[in-house]
Amino acid sequence: MNGFVLAIDQGTTSTRAIVFDRKMQAVGIGQEEFPQHYPASGWVEHDPEDIWRSVVSTVEAALDNAGIEAKEVAGIGITNQRETVVVWDRETGKPIHNAIVWQDRRTAPLCEKLKGEGLEPLFAERTGLVLDPYFSGTKLSWLLDKVQGARQRAEQGQLLGGTIDSFLIWRLTGGRVHATDATNASRTLLYNIETNAWDEELLDILNVPRALLAEVKDTAAEFGTTESGLFGAAIPILGVAGDQQAATIGQACFEPGMLKSTYGTGCFAVLNTGPSLVRSKNRLLSTIAYRFDGETTYAVEGSIFVAGAAVQWLRDGLRIIDKAGDSGPLAEQSDPTQDLYLVPAFVGLGAPYWDAEARGAIFGLTRNTGPAEFARATLESVAFQTRDLLDAMRKDWPDGGEMKVLRVDGGMVASDWTMQCLADILDAPVDRPTVLETTALGAAWLAGSRAGVWPGMREFARSWALDRQFTPGMGDAERERKLRGWRDAVRRTLSTMER
Repeated sequence: MNGFVLAIDQGTTSTRAIVFDRKMQAVGIGQEEFPQHYPASGWVEHDPEDIWRSVVSTVEAALDNAGIEAKEVAGIGITNQRETVVVWDRETGKPIHNAIVWQDRRTAPLCEKLKGEGLEPLFAERTGLVLDPYFSGTKLSWLLDKVQGARQRAEQGQLLGGTIDSFLIWRLTGGRVHATDATNASRTLLYNIETNAWDEELLDILNVPRALLAEVKDTAAEFGTTESGLFGAAIPILGVAGDQQAATIGQACFEPGMLKSTYGTGCFAVLNTGPSLVRSKNRLLSTIAYRFDGETTYAVEGSIFVAGAAVQWLRDGLRIIDKAGDSGPLAEQSDPTQDLYLVPAFVGLGAPYWDAEARGAIFGLTRNTGPAEFARATLESVAFQTRDLLDAMRKDWPDGGEMKVLRVDGGMVASDWTMQCLADILDAPVDRPTVLETTALGAAWLAGSRAGVWPGMREFARSWALDRQFTPGMGDAERERKLRGWRDAVRRTLSTMER
């Protein structure tokens, strides 16, 4: 039996492909960045052909680096940037427009119009989401309205559309399969997460034809096989999950109360609530964590738009560090008597505020403030935002049981200073795993377990290994003083409408 598993991790700025062996060890990797397009203020696009080429080339590189052939791969797992959408021609597979990226804000007027019509409670009830340009449905509506002839062609069944995973499945299978999984569908504003079906009323409101959309499958399922000519042999596609759900799986957060937080460009915290659909009253998102064998496991999610991006700002904007890894050592040199607060609302504030009009601000500057204090305030802002999410989660899930563990991953978690700061502000232990490639690992486990070459859920969970646990060392009085300062800074930063 073929013993290798291939994970395709299609992200916002780059695509990676990783080959894992039967022991769940990475043995080959390919990575490629692709261009970002900013056609107008607040607009972000990708060329789907760039994404497709990067997938093919990174898969080829990963197979080559692993020293194996495609016929030795038991299955492919795909994970992807979730809310980015593309629409393409059913016959030719050619996109009708660039993909609109999850960060894109062009549909803000449509979201405000829908809110003004009193429709946000309906969308929240059906989808667990808020009306925000972040999500996919309004992007699809925009494409159909703005690309000449697109709506008519879509209604006639000539176009297909969806999130990036569905586009890749279509291309990989040579146009034989138009499918997505429940986690990606749950981020579209079009999918009823309680009935697990596309919602006809929401489709009508956003004027998105049902014929455009993919079949929704379990997270681990048969998604077809790749064309044999692509990589030298046909490979079955056996698992698909949005990136944050894949990280949740890769962190083995399979029990209710388990929580993971990923620190990349943004920060995304996902709390497993088990079979219970917890409807947030604190402006978090109710979503699908995964669906296996028709059984849905739900989650509450908090989305922070700026985490690692703030460290990039220190490097590229202020130029006070040469590389991201310098931020922790620099913060360690800061004057502890200075209370500097950075609210990194560079593109607005996400959960639990959802204030698209807020903009970044710094409070507490003195004549003695320098680069070290800026570095500390930047890293602390990530911890403060995470605390906001966890406080909201505790309010949403008071009877669900204790939050059992916080497992972290993403580029920022390599900084010991940042993780200790996080534990101090949260007043809770923070667990960093030995394997930090959790998103790709989650996608690989979906395929590997489905193919029978990797263990099932329980044994996979037992394989999770701790690198280091960070425990709180800050006194209660100091923590509360810092949190009061943070909350005051956020209040001052919120747009006038939200104060």
